[in-house]
Amino acid sequence: MKDIFDRIKESNGGPLGQYQKNADGYFMFPKLEGEIGPEMVFNGKKVLNWSLNNYLGLANLPEVREADAEGARRWGLGAPMGARMMSGHTVYHEEFEKMLADFIGKPAGYLMNFGYQGMLSIIDVLTTRRDVIVYDAEAHACIMDGLRLSFAKRYVYQHNNMESLRKQLEVACKLAEQQGGGVLVITEGVYGMAGDLGKLDEIVALKKEYPFRLLIDDAHGLGTMGKRGSGTPEHFGCEDGIDVHFCAFAKSMALIGGFVGSEPEIIDHLRFNMRSQIYAKSLPLPIVYGAKKRLELIIEHPEYREHLWEIVNTLQGALREEGFNLGNTQSPVTPVYFEAGVNEGTNVVVDLRENYGIFCSIVTYPVVPKGQVMLRIIPTASHTMEHVKRTVEVFKEIKAKLDRGEYNKPMPDMNLVKRK
Repeated sequence: MKDIFDRIKESNGGPLGQYQKNADGYFMFPKLEGEIGPEMVFNGKKVLNWSLNNYLGLANLPEVREADAEGARRWGLGAPMGARMMSGHTVYHEEFEKMLADFIGKPAGYLMNFGYQGMLSIIDVLTTRRDVIVYDAEAHACIMDGLRLSFAKRYVYQHNNMESLRKQLEVACKLAEQQGGGVLVITEGVYGMAGDLGKLDEIVALKKEYPFRLLIDDAHGLGTMGKRGSGTPEHFGCEDGIDVHFCAFAKSMALIGGFVGSEPEIIDHLRFNMRSQIYAKSLPLPIVYGAKKRLELIIEHPEYREHLWEIVNTLQGALREEGFNLGNTQSPVTPVYFEAGVNEGTNVVVDLRENYGIFCSIVTYPVVPKGQVMLRIIPTASHTMEHVKRTVEVFKEIKAKLDRGEYNKPMPDMNLVKRK
């Protein structure tokens, strides 16, 4: 018999853990210090930060900070104690749920204590072993974990490929009919790595041909997409075709938690069957109170979203004019692709952070193809045009150095790069 700890200690650390020696504390688990915003401190130096999902810049607004502090003063971080079903249900949770449901155009909704866990739980509860799930090939990890929990048969369609989806629906609908079940299609509103949008309008149109329900994860769409910022369904004008609309607070609202909207009967079914909510502590009241203030600001101040898109359009437009490959992004998420190996990519990032004072995340294989690296930039309403100009100029220099082969060298000793 093998001891579990021995097996772990003898392994290479897993898909990410194998890079721990060189990556820990710098590429992975980096420490960004100071007030949340475009300029923070990393590795002992001030950097221009393009790696926070604080899209609308709400995290440090005075009225947001005051609401957070007021919530903590009134209730403390412990209230309410217990899960919603037992002793953690309050009128404040209900009021906020109603406000969120109205905002995204659904008749009912339910507040959840985590975004990732929320999406995972929804999939588990909506489907049985008689049902069939059809999902996008580039679905987020929370969707993939939800699929693992579900007993439903599942089929994957090529990313945003409607012909592939159609073929999978043909198979899925026949199987579901044989088993006495139904079909659930799962996609995202905004894909958080590549920045492209799920083709919600085209998927909804397929309902005329195939009997299925549609669940979307719109974590990156809430606050950024649509005329009012209610999300990607509003952007496409297909809100009524979305059967279950999930969104997380971790992006535009700069907070923890999540929300799902649907028909009242479906929401009640989720409330009484989601084990991750029935057996977990309720979302603390200071977070509910602070989140409500954030949603009020999103509704009352469209200029935050307008400024975000001004920054996004200027940055993406300037990078494209300089010949950079941004893929097919249609959202604030700004991926910049380079033809380079992992070693070259890591040298680029060290140069950016240490010598140019710019912090952004690096994404490598298997998220992007071998021989390619992505630098992922997240613009926010807190950034300025001067930040954009500086970043574009630096990226031009980085690209020229990459083309000259200056990064084709051994990776630096990270113990020397990382400051204690």
